[in-house]
Amino acid sequence: QEHLRFYLMGVFNVRKGKLALPVNRWSRRHVTLSGTCLIVSSVKYAHTGKMHILPLIGGKVEEVRRHSHCLAFSSSGPQSQTYYISYDSYTEHLRWHRQAAKIVSQRVSSVDLSCCSLEELPSQLFYSQDLTHLNLKHNYLTGLTHLTRFCRLRSLNLSNNALSDFPLAVCDITSLTELNLQGNLLTSLPSALGTMHNLQTLLLDGNSLNSLPAELGSLEALTYLGLSFNLFSSVPPALERLRGVERLCLAGNQLSSLDMVGLQWLPHRHIDLRLNRLQRVVVGEAGLLSHVAQLDVRDAGLEELDVRTLSRLELLRCDRNTLTLLRVSGLALKGLHTAQNELRALEVFPVPESLTVVDVSRNHLDCVPDWVCESTRLEVLDISHNHIKELPIRLFCSASLRKVLVGCNSLRRLPERLEKSQLEVLDVQHNLLTELPHNLFIKAQSLRYLNASANKLECLPPASLSEEGFSSLQELYLTNNSLTDKSVPLLTGHAHLRVLHLAYNQLQTFPASKMARLEQLEELDLSGNRLRAVPTTILSCRHMHTLSAHSNNITVFPEVLQLQDMKCVDLSCNELCEVVLPESLPAKLQELDLTGNPRLNLDHRSLELEGPGEPAVWSHGYTEASGVNNKLCVAALALDSFRGSREALYGVFDGDRNVEVPYLLQCTMGDVLAEELHKSKNQEDYMTNTFLTMQRKLGTAGQRLGGSAALCHIRHGLVAPSDRGGGGCFTVTAANVGRCQAVLCRDGKALPLSTTHTVRQQAEYQRARQHHAIITEDNKVNGVTDSTRIMGYSFLCPAVTPRPHISTVTLTPQDEFFILASRGLWDTMSTCEAVEAVRNVPDSLAAAKKLCTLAQGYGCPDSLCAVVVQLSITEDCCCCEPPPPPPSPADGTLPLPPPVMGTGSEVSSEVSTSEMSSEVGSTASSDEPANQTEKGVALGGRGGVLGRGAGVYGGGRASFQRQYSGALSDNGLDSEDEEPIAGVFSNGSRVEVEADIHCLRARPLPPPSCQSAPTPPSSPPYPFPYHQPSPDPETSSSSASRTLGGTLGRKGRGNGSVACQGRSQDVIEEVGDAPVRKQGGYFNAPAQPDPDDKLVIPPELEEEIREIMKQQQEQSQTHSQGHQTHPQSPPAAEYYVTPF
Repeated sequence: QEHLRFYLMGVFNVRKGKLALPVNRWSRRHVTLSGTCLIVSSVKYAHTGKMHILPLIGGKVEEVRRHSHCLAFSSSGPQSQTYYISYDSYTEHLRWHRQAAKIVSQRVSSVDLSCCSLEELPSQLFYSQDLTHLNLKHNYLTGLTHLTRFCRLRSLNLSNNALSDFPLAVCDITSLTELNLQGNLLTSLPSALGTMHNLQTLLLDGNSLNSLPAELGSLEALTYLGLSFNLFSSVPPALERLRGVERLCLAGNQLSSLDMVGLQWLPHRHIDLRLNRLQRVVVGEAGLLSHVAQLDVRDAGLEELDVRTLSRLELLRCDRNTLTLLRVSGLALKGLHTAQNELRALEVFPVPESLTVVDVSRNHLDCVPDWVCESTRLEVLDISHNHIKELPIRLFCSASLRKVLVGCNSLRRLPERLEKSQLEVLDVQHNLLTELPHNLFIKAQSLRYLNASANKLECLPPASLSEEGFSSLQELYLTNNSLTDKSVPLLTGHAHLRVLHLAYNQLQTFPASKMARLEQLEELDLSGNRLRAVPTTILSCRHMHTLSAHSNNITVFPEVLQLQDMKCVDLSCNELCEVVLPESLPAKLQELDLTGNPRLNLDHRSLELEGPGEPAVWSHGYTEASGVNNKLCVAALALDSFRGSREALYGVFDGDRNVEVPYLLQCTMGDVLAEELHKSKNQEDYMTNTFLTMQRKLGTAGQRLGGSAALCHIRHGLVAPSDRGGGGCFTVTAANVGRCQAVLCRDGKALPLSTTHTVRQQAEYQRARQHHAIITEDNKVNGVTDSTRIMGYSFLCPAVTPRPHISTVTLTPQDEFFILASRGLWDTMSTCEAVEAVRNVPDSLAAAKKLCTLAQGYGCPDSLCAVVVQLSITEDCCCCEPPPPPPSPADGTLPLPPPVMGTGSEVSSEVSTSEMSSEVGSTASSDEPANQTEKGVALGGRGGVLGRGAGVYGGGRASFQRQYSGALSDNGLDSEDEEPIAGVFSNGSRVEVEADIHCLRARPLPPPSCQSAPTPPSSPPYPFPYHQPSPDPETSSSSASRTLGGTLGRKGRGNGSVACQGRSQDVIEEVGDAPVRKQGGYFNAPAQPDPDDKLVIPPELEEEIREIMKQQQEQSQTHSQGHQTHPQSPPAAEYYVTPF
């Protein structure tokens, strides 16, 4: 657009002022004719230096006869300036003359000076006498006496200027037809307002008015008057004379009663009384209220409502009240909206013949009212989230009904014998259905959308009576049921099916012949079943763009990447052994997720490994999913080791419809939090300052866009064992703004860690009103956002602020996990449902994916993001005791190398094979030894361990990390008759050993094997905590489960986030001469500790730590002596932790 504004430009000889004066000389200058201005600047610094701007509208452009090819440009006004420009050719001279002549002849009719921080009107504004539209909103104007000079002005916008007095000069502009004074500080109106006889629209919303002058009634041309969000306690009498005004807008005032008697004298057909505190309703006479057609009493605090006297009422909106009884006249009723009340009875009489839309969702109805079935023109019926147990058969026999939403009820069955129905959309999710009517698809041939997720379905009805039957079904959602393989053949009759969700059922196979008949399929979700393979005939689905089959038993990678329209492939948490990628990936591919496959082997590909792993006390999994618009407007932040091994940081960010804000929050918020931790020790202060600082760092993106955010920060408090009082010393601090939320699972129950801030909360509503904000009909502040606390949207401050809600919880052994998720997830399920859904899923990656898959199956159209953090908090994991001193080599035990501080500890690969787990996917859990599940996920772990390779991942679905230690080695055994050591992965000469000694169960070590390397000499006792600690002889070296996170389409950042790579997202690095994995034998090399990796203790804690270490050392010596005296006695401590 800026390029189009540059009409002409060039370098010419320029002279300013009169030609007769000798002081003005010709100079070579860069000249631009842009928009309506002439811009003269230096040749060298044309775009960065000083510019002279000459407005041309109303000015002159003339030929200079005494100079060849010369033009004189002059501005208008008493202080006009003139520039002379000499051109090199007549052609150039002619072109500039023609273009400039068009500009000077223009007349500006509209000027927008909003958000310019103006304190007075600029003098250049008065050059144009033909101005008709002037926008001056969001300024600081005080003196407006010169407005009378615009004698042709028709529209004037002075909103949000903090005007305390009505500008009297406006009353003298007789041509004015529209005046906007919203969001000011007006307390009264002048009587001179009655002289503006041409005024048609007057907006006075968001002021402090409590009365209107009687002269206002003389404005006969007035058709719209906005009085919402003022201080009116009753309907102003002056409104009775305004016969041309059809809408009475008194939302957000201080009306305490709905007086039907007072309404009968008003001419208004549309009455808006939202957000008032209506305590009672005064009933009037029916014959005198026949002119009222629409009534809006949403969020008015009503408990009962009887509007039967409004005999000609066409539309009633009474959502978000506490109504238990509602009576309405049905003579002319066309729309009824009563969602989010407490209705147990709904009376409409007589039967509404013109009714088309009914919304009674989120109430306490136990049956469908009879008048609903008798309405002959009803098209949309929403009775979801009630207590409906049965639907009448007459409902499905309606010839007009097109859309029925009955989800989240108590339905056990649907009417069996359906007649011919015109239904197009049917939503019966979250009920108790065991089957669907056998003739559902046969009778409802117009059905395009069916959602029966979260039921108990075991089978499906046939699509038609014969193979040649017709079915219009395009979207079918059957997530979270009990469907078996017998249901798959019944799907082939839906030839037009585009979207099919069968996640979390009991499918074991999907016949290839049946898949081949679904040629129009575009989106397929088979996650959470028991499938071992994806049918090869999926290649017949030429339009397929999304395949999700995570959390199955799939062993063979399907050839879906041959489909050119493929955008997303998710095969994580399976049993893939090998993946053969094509030479060229599909051009539209955005996401390829292979994480969580413990046996994956990529022979000829090398994928970048992501940073360090996580401590055993917690581990995470997260996933992101784009919405129906294919835009990923969410982001996640996952740092298992934040500022050290005893801190972690997790976050979820949701931009609703923008990508910029979530990305900026993801990349920056961790660093900002780390800086604030150094400045403030108070829990709430550092979190609050983080959000406020991040608001400033959003810059220009935060001025026009916004986003929700939720952070969970885990910290370790230095607490002595005797001072803990039975509570843990790990705390989680949660902070959120917007609709992102966090919930903790404590002993199987949901414990919310966050809250949402909306105008439905009285405190938030009052705060927004104090700053003169306006709440629109969709409950959004100034029509922008429904959250009063959110990141970004700086232009709404201070009505909308980024100050977060903060809660701090001390973690206990009863805490199992916590969830962070974006708005889309919480819109489709409650916190209790989310906790219950993933409580029995041991793998955090699979748990996060299940949450997003369920939300999509329940009909969520938005971008989704979920982070699940598994917790292993024990009474001993918070203890700060050091390990006992090392034994001598004569004890017959094999000591471990010294651990290093971090999220995981390096362990020598010389540990005997009996000390390593027998399964590659085993984990170091504090509960019980891990076993491989049938889905290829370790029970005690947080994710499967990938084999020699990495999970391919693009676009941001999920990412796992692990800690590995490695050393280049050219020694060790390489024998074909040796058994491989579980937990050790060979990649050429690099050895990767997985281990974590943060919270391992103590196990006795066997005597050293003859194949073991020589035992290193004993290290000196542990003298001080910030020196290298001694090894713990009794700590087992069981392998800890970690997941290698590969990236495709995103690259890992230093703060643990993931960022897009842009055009290089489909590039996979080729590796030549990749080693072939042998059946047995691995290079074994001892891991070398980092000499620079030392624990640094702050000086103020040095003495306290010295005393604690001394006590722990004495206890360890006593414990060691006890073992020598009673060798058969169990260990005193069940867990051993990394020394502080």
